[in-house]
Amino acid sequence: MNKTIFITGCSSGIGRETVKLFQSKGWNVVATMRNPEMEKELIGLENVLVTRLDVLDADSIKAAMEAAMQKFGGIDVLVNNAGYGAYGPLESFSGERIRKQFDTNVLGLIEVTKAILPHFRRHKKGIIINISSIGGKMTFPLGALYHGTKFAVEGISEALSYEVDAFGGTVKIIEPGMIATDFAGRSFDFSNDETMAEYQPVVGALFSILPAMAQNASPAGIVAEVIYQASTDGTKQLRYTAGPDADILLENRRKFDDDAFMGAIRAQFGLQH
Repeated sequence: MNKTIFITGCSSGIGRETVKLFQSKGWNVVATMRNPEMEKELIGLENVLVTRLDVLDADSIKAAMEAAMQKFGGIDVLVNNAGYGAYGPLESFSGERIRKQFDTNVLGLIEVTKAILPHFRRHKKGIIINISSIGGKMTFPLGALYHGTKFAVEGISEALSYEVDAFGGTVKIIEPGMIATDFAGRSFDFSNDETMAEYQPVVGALFSILPAMAQNASPAGIVAEVIYQASTDGTKQLRYTAGPDADILLENRRKFDDDAFMGAIRAQFGLQH
């Protein structure tokens, strides 16, 4: 019997590539997104259910889970992928935009996970894969909100892994580096207030560095391959990096103390300490 994977945030990027990879490997795939009526490609794939899920809408989470159970009879793997990156000086963000970043990347992930846990507990198995980032272990300037959410995902996932051990479940964390199309496009929510003159040099530095970072970005398919490995390797391994830049940066973060590592980031951004 085919295994079934349930993925959030499938309209583009990592989510979309993960749907296609698992479908090609013979899995049943539940591809969820906020606007499934706009989807043209994935709905034509065999054994793929495209359905609506907005992580900010509890009713849509429940309905998507029920549709998945009805179509495929169960779920073996959950991938919490939906999310985006809010960047910019913290002062420039409205309370509403701050809440949206945490609601989407943290509370939404928790709600989807809570919705599937009873099913996994009943069957005494199930894999939860949370898409974090190198930004869950290290930070770049102007990323207080985004990094705050990804550090939270790391802590939630690590602590949850003890809980799901109790019934035979597994939690895994994927830490991608820079992924092509991701931060330059729809997943990037930038805020700035040019009257806050003190912050403008670092804003300028970020935008001068982004093109070079994007040039070295890995395709989303690299992350999909790592998600497949995490779903099928049968291990209790907690963390997986995705992309050569992720390997290098996280190795350096482990190796160097705060002053040395953050000093190198400051130098890259032309910041004084």
